[in-house]
Amino acid sequence: MKLKGKAHKYGANIDTDAIIPARYLNLSDPDQLAGHCMEGIDSDFLNRVQPGDIIVAATNFGCGSSREHAPIAIKAAGISCVIARSFARIFFRNAINIGLPLLECAPAGEIEQGDELEVELSSGEIRDITRDKLFKAEPYPDFMLELISAGGLIEHTKKKIEARRSL
Repeated sequence: MKLKGKAHKYGANIDTDAIIPARYLNLSDPDQLAGHCMEGIDSDFLNRVQPGDIIVAATNFGCGSSREHAPIAIKAAGISCVIARSFARIFFRNAINIGLPLLECAPAGEIEQGDELEVELSSGEIRDITRDKLFKAEPYPDFMLELISAGGLIEHTKKKIEARRSL
């Protein structure tokens, strides 16, 4: 699975309240959540982001409360994946469950705001086209690629149930 987009770079300890402020937790529609994505730290984010773009961050991305709204808002805003040195454990699981791929890659901190990136999830390769650099993250195993490609755990499960019903 190949992803391509521009980098939106953030620092360390970006918490879920910065990703989607708590005052919007009463919303459940992904498009409404997307309308407030990153407004806690970047009021211009939605004006810059294009479908397929990629968030690049330092350590502990997604820390704070375990709200599922945060990865949903990121994905609905058009972000195709998030690359960081490390992620909060619950955020990582929530992201995978909704089909938002995350890659842990410390050297990718060299990526700059606006760099054009290509990401290959099956190999873990992150190519910074702008700077002609290649970074390597741990590739996703096939079963996780299948889950992400399906759009997350719920959609993956629905497909499995339908496949069994048609036997």
